[in-house]
Amino acid sequence: MEVDSVFYTDRSGRVTSNPLLDQLPSYQSLLYRRKSSTGGPKRRGSSRARLGSSGSGKWGISTFSRREEKLKSLTEQRPIRELTKTMAEKRRHNTQRLEEAKELSSWSHMRQSTRRHLRKLKDDAEEWLNSLKLWRGDIHLIEGMFGTGILSYFSFLRFLVMLNLVIFLLMFSFVMLPIIIAPSASGNITYNMHDGSECSVYPSSARRGLVIFHEHITDLLSGGGFLEQTYLFYGYYRVDKIHFSNSTYNLPLAYLLATVAYLFLSLIWIVKRSASGFKRNLVQDEDRFQSFCNKIFAGWDFCITNENASKLKRSSLLYELKTDLEEERIKQKIADRTRKDKCRIYAIRLILNLFVIAVLAGCFYSIYVATIFSQEAQMNKIKVNFIVDLIYEYLPSIVITLANFITPLLFSIIINYEDYSPAFEIRFTLMRCVFMRLTSIGVLLFSLWSQITKCEEEPCVCGYNHVLYSCWETRVGQEMYKLTIFDFIIIVAVTVFVEFPRKLIVKHCDCGLAKWWGQQEFAIPQNVLEIVYGQTICWIGTFYSPMLPAICTMKYFFIFYIKKVSLINNCRPATRPFRASSSNFFFLGVLLIGLALACLPVTVSVAQINCSQACGPFVNYNTSWEVLPTTVSQLPDGARTLLFALSSEAFAVSFFVVTCLAMFYVIALAGAHKRVINQLREQLVMEGRDKRFLIQKLCQAQRVSAIRSPVSKSQPRSSSRSSPSYHTSFSNNFDEGVFLVHPPPDSFTHV
Repeated sequence: MEVDSVFYTDRSGRVTSNPLLDQLPSYQSLLYRRKSSTGGPKRRGSSRARLGSSGSGKWGISTFSRREEKLKSLTEQRPIRELTKTMAEKRRHNTQRLEEAKELSSWSHMRQSTRRHLRKLKDDAEEWLNSLKLWRGDIHLIEGMFGTGILSYFSFLRFLVMLNLVIFLLMFSFVMLPIIIAPSASGNITYNMHDGSECSVYPSSARRGLVIFHEHITDLLSGGGFLEQTYLFYGYYRVDKIHFSNSTYNLPLAYLLATVAYLFLSLIWIVKRSASGFKRNLVQDEDRFQSFCNKIFAGWDFCITNENASKLKRSSLLYELKTDLEEERIKQKIADRTRKDKCRIYAIRLILNLFVIAVLAGCFYSIYVATIFSQEAQMNKIKVNFIVDLIYEYLPSIVITLANFITPLLFSIIINYEDYSPAFEIRFTLMRCVFMRLTSIGVLLFSLWSQITKCEEEPCVCGYNHVLYSCWETRVGQEMYKLTIFDFIIIVAVTVFVEFPRKLIVKHCDCGLAKWWGQQEFAIPQNVLEIVYGQTICWIGTFYSPMLPAICTMKYFFIFYIKKVSLINNCRPATRPFRASSSNFFFLGVLLIGLALACLPVTVSVAQINCSQACGPFVNYNTSWEVLPTTVSQLPDGARTLLFALSSEAFAVSFFVVTCLAMFYVIALAGAHKRVINQLREQLVMEGRDKRFLIQKLCQAQRVSAIRSPVSKSQPRSSSRSSPSYHTSFSNNFDEGVFLVHPPPDSFTHV
């Protein structure tokens, strides 16, 4: 027997080799690798080890039996309705289970019954919780009409509604509720008193005398007037401590910790939701051939029940295939480029990117100028009329909205001349739009803080410009409030005054221009960027306006129904598909970028900028962060020592080292998993080659059988005694596997 041969066991249990199976491409590849990496004795040992280590086919009977036993035990634990068997097999399995249950002891029977009832209770609880999900029926309707791609947008919108609701409950429970219940709970509230200095003067913005109706509308839209001194904004919370009968509630500490808690909660929740999408993206195949197979054999969305949606899904699959072929063509084109072509393409890209940078710089400068002009107009109390005053109030929001509307159109035109692949075009355009939308908020805040921290006489007496901004936190909260309200107004206005008339024109007008214009597309990435932009504003503004999460919750609640009605009646799905498998991870990735941007200004305002001395809970501190070390210094010695140890450099270095070790372990584990995945992919390819090889041998055997069949008809007896044909042995003795396992010595396939 040869050393390097495929082993199997015959009926008597003897180990023999098969010359035909020795020719399999997978085995030849394995043999080549072993010869190139190891010596003969080691190879000989590894060949013998296959008998006990392999667990498939006729190799490794013990391992195979153990797997069978494990699979059988898992099957017995699962409910019968979840088994992938026919009804007759399920009935037999149920009868077998009942017979086995009779032989069990009373204790085992009770334990098995308890396990079964607990599993049923868990399933019922999960079903009941799923029935309580918000918009469950509406989302199923959207999924049935338009598929899972658009469904991912509405699921993301539902996630933001729940997130903002939890943030509002957090701020309400720890900041607003103690103030509300203090009078009824015999609580003694200690307010931050004014010391009479010029920094503690906070003039009221409430309107006095005869108030015209449109002024109330202006106050409602701008957050000024009667809304400024309410629970909506930071300046209203002038409480220092609330003394109950048995305890004292430190409101400044609760305000700061609630801010840290909602940011940390948002981070954990987003990371948890994005983990599954990241795993799918990490394991996603990069092989173009497998991508084609997935689209052709597993690309259909069986949730679609609408005929138009099914036609659109068919066209989107065709578009994806065309896109993949176009990417292959572009890759080939890139490989064939000369040095002159590369220089030309890079020069064009450089010029266009400089133009994009110039456009972004112009937009940011416009936002800065508009913010400065709006603040000066409000401080100088310039009054013209209702419309002009409202424009002054909303000038930064208007400029930001115009920039967010114009720049994506420019980016979509510019990207056509940069000669990228279609998939990279979409991603690159989206990243430019994300940068524009989120950075515009940062420019607005920078403009505000440049005004807040700038005084006529340097340095500022109060640490900030108390003349223009006696309560600068409330002013920042009002800007975030106006951005939120204006964003909602724009979404409603576009739906009512753009999408609906466009649908009527396309439907009832037969002119060529209307047909070319077409129905409004429901572009998923652009809609997602809208709500991510709004959520970033909410994260930033919650510190300055604790009621803003409640407003965002109601805003996204109405946006869900507005977008649903617009999708069903006014819009059509985009011709360029956005896969549901990658869209969820993309949405949450952009949301993480927005959260990181939101943490930056909140951290700077809490730790660096002097807090207002005329309003808010931090009047007695220079910065909002000072409340934490002050509170820690008042704790008992044991707790203070523990907290100081946790914040020491020794603990920080140790924690960093442990975190790095854990990170290296996870990276190594991910690399090992990736290597296993690559090996499995290679094994799939090898199995395909093996099947092709065996089919070729089968065809050769059938041709030999067809050639010998006239001879077998003329001499049937001699032929049957001398050399049986493959076709006859395969058809008449299939159970014994003569055709592949036991080739005769004189066969055509023997080598």
